Amino acid sequence: MTFTPDYVKNDPYLLPHAPTITGRLKKAYVKEKNLLGQSRKLSDFAIGHHYFGLHRDGNSWVMREWAPNATAVFVIGEFSAWVPSVDFSMTRLEGGKWEINIPEGLLSHGDLYKLHICWNGGSGDRIPAWAKRVVQDPVTHIFNAQVWDPPNPYVWKNTQMVVQPDCPCIYEAHVGMATEEYKVGSWEEFRMHQLPRIANAGYNVIQLMAVQEHPYYGSFGYHVSSFFAPSGRFGTPEELKALVDDAHKLGMHVVMDIVHSHAVKNEVEGISRYDGTYYQFFHDGPRGDHPAWDSRCFDYSKDEVLHFLLSNCRYWLEEFRFDGFRFDGVTSMLYLDHGLGTDFVSYNQYYNLNQDEDAIVYLYLANKLIHEFSPGAISIAEEMSGMPGLAVPVKLGGIGFDYRLAMGVPDFWIRNIKEKKLEFWHVGELFHQLTSKRAEEKTIHYAESHDQAMVGDKTIIFWLMDKDMYFDMHTHSRNIVVDNGMALHKIIRLITFSTAGNGYLNFMGNEFGHPEWIDFPREANNWSYHYARRQWSLVDNPDLKYHLLAKFDKNMISLCPEAGIFRHTEVKLLHEHVADQVLAFARGNLVFIFNFSHFRSYEGYAINHLARGKYSVVLNTDAKLYGGMGRLDESMQYNTIEIDDNGKSCLQIYIPSLSGIVLKKQGN
Repeated sequence: MTFTPDYVKNDPYLLPHAPTITGRLKKAYVKEKNLLGQSRKLSDFAIGHHYFGLHRDGNSWVMREWAPNATAVFVIGEFSAWVPSVDFSMTRLEGGKWEINIPEGLLSHGDLYKLHICWNGGSGDRIPAWAKRVVQDPVTHIFNAQVWDPPNPYVWKNTQMVVQPDCPCIYEAHVGMATEEYKVGSWEEFRMHQLPRIANAGYNVIQLMAVQEHPYYGSFGYHVSSFFAPSGRFGTPEELKALVDDAHKLGMHVVMDIVHSHAVKNEVEGISRYDGTYYQFFHDGPRGDHPAWDSRCFDYSKDEVLHFLLSNCRYWLEEFRFDGFRFDGVTSMLYLDHGLGTDFVSYNQYYNLNQDEDAIVYLYLANKLIHEFSPGAISIAEEMSGMPGLAVPVKLGGIGFDYRLAMGVPDFWIRNIKEKKLEFWHVGELFHQLTSKRAEEKTIHYAESHDQAMVGDKTIIFWLMDKDMYFDMHTHSRNIVVDNGMALHKIIRLITFSTAGNGYLNFMGNEFGHPEWIDFPREANNWSYHYARRQWSLVDNPDLKYHLLAKFDKNMISLCPEAGIFRHTEVKLLHEHVADQVLAFARGNLVFIFNFSHFRSYEGYAINHLARGKYSVVLNTDAKLYGGMGRLDESMQYNTIEIDDNGKSCLQIYIPSLSGIVLKKQGN
């Protein structure tokens, strides 16, 4: 049975597309029913990781893989001199599955192994698709699966987060580049050094990037090869578990970036041409290749692919106790042309037969599974087209994500900074861009993530200051470019945060204005780690202005637990003056006032339509504490003035140039 969701009924522009939307829902319901068979729920179906791969079976081992086109499959390793041997030949079962029982004593913890798969016309070595531990030899750089059976398995010390945070403040992090040293950082270093830093900064969600194994470090984890293996370059599975466990102890949720939108093309390390065919996991022909990412595109119509990916979702929740996922590349999944070159200005572009309805069905099933298995889990869609219903619960007829990233916001900021002089920034356009969203869908705001600073672009603060950052970030230095850049950096973050629909995200280091850009070691930069690390010494040095920006960010983030800002969904516009470049709005009992003019301050500026009462300053970007000029007397209390007989009132306040002020209403 299908129904027309309320979000469709309430939108006159969406209502004509109701048959398409309900048709997609029906397809998802039918697919779920067909998949479940004797299972009662999706979490009972998504247990492939308990069956496939290498598992202990008493004192021996059992291994199973799916390779329907294979004619023979061998387990190879030191025990077979790395060549196929009849003694380690797998037996073919029904449905293209293969199985082998390996006697006690032939495999032990730490041993390396692979599969050698034969097919009509060829053969090749392969990392098992369901491998849970993969390592790279530091000398030969060859990847192998590794037997992982530690004598002392990790014992969890803290309970998993069971309730979603109502004010998610997300700290996006990459473990490898979280060290200041010229190297790849580790799970353990991140646990010891960065977790306390993040908790102290006030963030309550950590989003870990590049968790799944990927052959090329410079891919930022996007070209996944082994979907069930945490990257061995960062350490052991136990060390990743300890990281997640300690984060829970500190009261933080941990979500991982999960890449189900595509896979690396590598055939030995990955699952492309795994059994000799290009179409086992992926589409055959040109549709199986992503034209922009040089990667393989999953065929979501196959039940076996759905089983693989859904089991992957459950695996990370179950084995590592992650608290949810950020799904990467959702736009690419939703559209047959991957959304490339489309501006998405019409509702027709969501329902014009350019959509991959099998991918939509998968995303629906994935979200239903995630919340069924772990009700407190968070699911976030990285999606830029704005497809309606994406972040609507499945029970209400949506695809089921809890949040969608507001990807237009960072694009808007970069476009403004690059293309417009500050005096031409239009506060009306700014407010519209920051507050436009579908009412029924939750969004995560961010001024910049890792994407905006990847090679070829720069961090926001580097766009604002450029080379002056190298010379004048000392606390005793005075430089108009640096002063204005710091002021605007704080304002951009505050207004992005304060207009956020339901959550806020920051990439590690950007909170204190980490300079320059991100560039991983590669041939073009002589394999340098210079731009693939975080210079924590900058923010830890009290003589540099970076620590002042970090103080501001911490106090801004504190508005979440203190004022519950995201619980108040209405962002009420109070004042918008384009010529003055002044903008004011209210959210809950907080009032946000911004002056984007870099040369005009205003004395006794009137802000109308406030709730009657007394207001005090709780945050001021111009405070000396944050590297500002200290032009506002923060000890003052502001009383509203009645301006007519209808109870309307206004507040008069001094607004320094290039500043943002947060006022809090006292009492009820």
